[in-house]
Amino acid sequence: MAITQAQCTSFKKELLSGTHDFSSDTFKMALYTADATLNADNTVYTTTNEVSGTGYSAGGNTLTVSTTPSSSGTTAYVSFSNTSWASSTITARGALIYNSSKANKAVAVLDFGADRSSSSSTFTVTFPTADANSAIIRIS
Repeated sequence: MAITQAQCTSFKKELLSGTHDFSSDTFKMALYTADATLNADNTVYTTTNEVSGTGYSAGGNTLTVSTTPSSSGTTAYVSFSNTSWASSTITARGALIYNSSKANKAVAVLDFGADRSSSSSTFTVTFPTADANSAIIRIS
Protein backbone atom coordinates (compact mmCIF):
# COMPACT_ATOMS: atom_id res chain seq x y z
CA MET A 1 0.00 0.00 0.00
CA ALA A 2 1.38 3.32 -1.06
CA ILE A 3 0.36 6.69 -2.34
CA THR A 4 2.36 7.92 -5.32
CA GLN A 5 1.79 11.45 -6.58
CA ALA A 6 0.85 11.50 -10.26
CA GLN A 7 -1.59 12.66 -12.87
CA CYS A 8 -3.76 9.63 -13.57
CA THR A 9 -3.03 7.97 -16.89
CA SER A 10 -6.75 7.65 -17.63
CA PHE A 11 -7.09 11.44 -17.11
CA LYS A 12 -4.43 12.11 -19.74
CA LYS A 13 -6.26 9.91 -22.23
CA GLU A 14 -9.61 11.49 -21.36
CA LEU A 15 -8.18 14.97 -22.01
CA LEU A 16 -7.53 13.92 -25.59
CA SER A 17 -11.14 12.79 -25.99
CA GLY A 18 -12.56 15.97 -24.45
CA THR A 19 -14.00 14.31 -21.33
CA HIS A 20 -12.99 16.96 -18.78
CA ASP A 21 -14.09 20.60 -18.89
CA PHE A 22 -12.40 22.80 -16.29
CA SER A 23 -14.80 25.66 -17.03
CA SER A 24 -18.01 23.78 -16.13
CA ASP A 25 -17.36 20.36 -14.51
CA THR A 26 -17.31 19.83 -10.75
CA PHE A 27 -14.00 18.59 -9.34
CA LYS A 28 -13.64 17.19 -5.84
CA MET A 29 -10.87 16.14 -3.49
CA ALA A 30 -11.12 13.09 -1.24
CA LEU A 31 -8.58 12.39 1.52
CA TYR A 32 -6.99 8.99 2.20
CA THR A 33 -5.11 7.19 4.95
CA ALA A 34 -1.62 5.72 4.60
CA ASP A 35 -3.29 2.33 3.96
CA ALA A 36 -4.60 3.53 0.58
CA THR A 37 -3.11 2.46 -2.73
CA LEU A 38 -3.28 5.49 -5.03
CA ASN A 39 -1.16 6.11 -8.11
CA ALA A 40 -1.30 6.87 -11.84
CA ASP A 41 -3.32 3.68 -12.39
CA ASN A 42 -6.39 4.95 -10.51
CA THR A 43 -9.31 5.58 -12.86
CA VAL A 44 -12.16 6.63 -10.52
CA TYR A 45 -12.86 7.86 -7.00
CA THR A 46 -12.86 5.06 -4.44
CA THR A 47 -13.99 4.88 -0.82
CA THR A 48 -11.34 2.27 0.03
CA ASN A 49 -9.17 3.68 2.84
CA GLU A 50 -10.76 7.11 2.56
CA VAL A 51 -10.38 9.00 5.85
CA SER A 52 -13.21 9.24 8.30
CA GLY A 53 -13.62 11.44 11.31
CA THR A 54 -15.25 14.53 12.69
CA GLY A 55 -15.72 17.23 10.07
CA TYR A 56 -15.10 14.98 7.05
CA SER A 57 -17.75 13.50 4.75
CA ALA A 58 -17.14 10.71 2.26
CA GLY A 59 -16.31 12.11 -1.15
CA GLY A 60 -14.42 15.07 0.27
CA ASN A 61 -14.72 18.71 -0.74
CA THR A 62 -15.77 20.39 -3.95
CA LEU A 63 -12.82 22.28 -5.43
CA THR A 64 -12.89 25.73 -6.98
CA VAL A 65 -10.86 26.24 -10.15
CA SER A 66 -8.67 29.21 -9.29
CA THR A 67 -6.77 29.42 -12.56
CA THR A 68 -8.68 28.42 -15.65
CA PRO A 69 -6.68 26.56 -18.27
CA SER A 70 -3.72 28.80 -19.11
CA SER A 71 -0.36 28.42 -20.78
CA SER A 72 3.16 29.73 -20.55
CA GLY A 73 5.75 28.76 -23.10
CA THR A 74 4.98 25.18 -24.07
CA THR A 75 3.22 24.24 -20.81
CA ALA A 76 -0.53 24.33 -20.21
CA TYR A 77 -1.82 24.33 -16.64
CA VAL A 78 -4.84 24.66 -14.36
CA SER A 79 -5.11 25.01 -10.61
CA PHE A 80 -7.54 25.02 -7.71
CA SER A 81 -8.08 27.20 -4.65
CA ASN A 82 -6.93 25.81 -1.32
CA THR A 83 -9.54 23.62 0.36
CA SER A 84 -10.18 22.92 4.02
CA TRP A 85 -12.25 20.95 6.50
CA ALA A 86 -13.17 23.13 9.49
CA SER A 87 -13.37 21.76 13.04
CA SER A 88 -12.11 18.38 11.87
CA THR A 89 -10.33 15.53 13.57
CA ILE A 90 -8.75 13.51 10.76
CA THR A 91 -5.43 12.04 9.63
CA ALA A 92 -4.62 11.87 5.90
CA ARG A 93 -1.57 10.74 3.96
CA GLY A 94 -2.80 11.79 0.50
CA ALA A 95 -5.69 12.80 -1.70
CA LEU A 96 -7.43 12.09 -4.98
CA ILE A 97 -8.75 14.85 -7.22
CA TYR A 98 -11.62 13.56 -9.32
CA ASN A 99 -14.33 14.84 -11.66
CA SER A 100 -17.71 14.26 -10.03
CA SER A 101 -19.48 15.56 -13.16
CA LYS A 102 -18.02 12.74 -15.23
CA ALA A 103 -18.71 9.51 -13.33
CA ASN A 104 -16.11 10.33 -10.64
CA LYS A 105 -13.21 9.93 -13.07
CA ALA A 106 -9.79 10.26 -11.40
CA VAL A 107 -7.62 13.27 -12.26
CA ALA A 108 -4.59 13.33 -9.95
CA VAL A 109 -3.16 11.73 -6.83
CA LEU A 110 -1.48 13.88 -4.17
CA ASP A 111 1.05 12.43 -1.73
CA PHE A 112 1.44 14.57 1.39
CA GLY A 113 4.80 12.90 2.15
CA ALA A 114 3.70 11.94 5.66
CA ASP A 115 0.53 11.69 7.70
CA ARG A 116 -1.05 15.11 8.26
CA SER A 117 -3.57 15.53 11.06
CA SER A 118 -6.05 17.93 12.57
CA SER A 119 -7.57 17.67 16.03
CA SER A 120 -10.72 19.76 16.41
CA SER A 121 -9.11 22.26 14.05
CA THR A 122 -8.99 23.13 10.36
CA PHE A 123 -7.34 20.65 7.99
CA THR A 124 -6.16 22.59 4.92
CA VAL A 125 -4.72 21.44 1.60
CA THR A 126 -2.68 24.26 0.09
CA PHE A 127 -2.12 24.12 -3.65
CA PRO A 128 1.17 25.27 -5.18
CA THR A 129 1.56 28.45 -7.22
CA ALA A 130 -0.58 28.36 -10.35
CA ASP A 131 2.05 28.65 -13.05
CA ALA A 132 3.78 26.55 -15.69
CA ASN A 133 6.42 25.36 -13.21
CA SER A 134 4.33 24.57 -10.15
CA ALA A 135 0.59 24.19 -10.85
CA ILE A 136 -0.87 20.92 -9.63
CA ILE A 137 -2.02 19.99 -13.17
CA ARG A 138 0.49 20.73 -15.92
CA ILE A 139 0.91 19.41 -19.44
CA SER A 140 4.25 20.00 -21.07
